[in-house]
Amino acid sequence: MNPKTDWFFNNQTKWQEAYSELRKLVLECELTEELKWGCPCYTVGKSNIVLIHGFKNYCALLFMQGALLKDTKKILVQQTENVQSARQIRFKNVEEIIEAKATITAYVREAIAIEKTGLKVVFKKTTEYNLPEAFQTALNNIPELKKAFEALTPGRQKGYLLYFSAPKQATTRATRVEKCMQKILDGKGLED
Repeated sequence: MNPKTDWFFNNQTKWQEAYSELRKLVLECELTEELKWGCPCYTVGKSNIVLIHGFKNYCALLFMQGALLKDTKKILVQQTENVQSARQIRFKNVEEIIEAKATITAYVREAIAIEKTGLKVVFKKTTEYNLPEAFQTALNNIPELKKAFEALTPGRQKGYLLYFSAPKQATTRATRVEKCMQKILDGKGLED
């Protein structure tokens, strides 16, 4: 147990009992407990294996490379359609965790084994994402913008492409492109 995570487990939330049970199960798998992104994260060496976190309607065990797990029980959830690697097991109460103890332990051990093999999720290339018409037009008409966008990291490029593609209306997509052009030209990501 890492004292840096104690505040997370001692914090009075409706998930406090569930968090403690998940912590106990994960630590039995001989992982190192750390605090990352404000949540308890369990690692092997420098590799993140699983994270405990909570939401309004559920708490979850998030497997960083969950897409590689066999998921024989069909319990892993992909948070959103754009999440490529991580998968969650969601719980609505501590009883569900206790009932699934053997399954949870098996999934954690499988995740550790996958990490030790060095196997990694193959991410989609930026070129595989939808390029909204408004952004393609801007790239065609402003060579500096195209050069600046291509100089961004793949993650920043992906962030912009998802952001530009999300609205249903073409005018909203065009407005987003227009508002972000200077950030791109400045070499900044969407969240920078």
